[in-house]
Amino acid sequence: MSENGEGRPVSRSSSELIRWMSVQDANSAGFVHGGVVMRMCDEVAGIAAIRHCGTRVVTAGMDRMTFTEPVHVGELLRCRACVNAVWRTSMEVGVRVEAENAVTAEVRHTSTAYLTMVAVDENGKPIEVHPLIPETPDEERRQREAETRRRNRLAEREEILEGRNAAQA
Repeated sequence: MSENGEGRPVSRSSSELIRWMSVQDANSAGFVHGGVVMRMCDEVAGIAAIRHCGTRVVTAGMDRMTFTEPVHVGELLRCRACVNAVWRTSMEVGVRVEAENAVTAEVRHTSTAYLTMVAVDENGKPIEVHPLIPETPDEERRQREAETRRRNRLAEREEILEGRNAAQA
């Protein structure tokens, strides 16, 4: 157990943002701009991370953002997030994005994102995060997959740094 207290269940971090997409959110193709979706993902991921750790957080990175279907102006954009895994000062937050036609009630899964959030103190210094307690097989699977993404991220960073160091030598 960390010195920052007892573990917390995934359900504690569960967060949701819903916003109607207007003409102001459209790109030149007439669909909702990807940046609008990314911003909402960042916001809901921040809420989930704060709910888990109980302190300020900053976004360290967006590991992956997939857009599988366009979001149309006039649809409701729903972003759902929860913490997938926790390390010493950081955590991965998964975000599922859905578009809903409010007239027909049709819901489509349009995007998925994985963000790394870091807990910080009042001076912006990283601080320890409460451990995560997965309670369902799905939460355990998401935690395993987050560990894989983290290993891949760290290996990629190491390979890039080694290449830079070799080029400078």
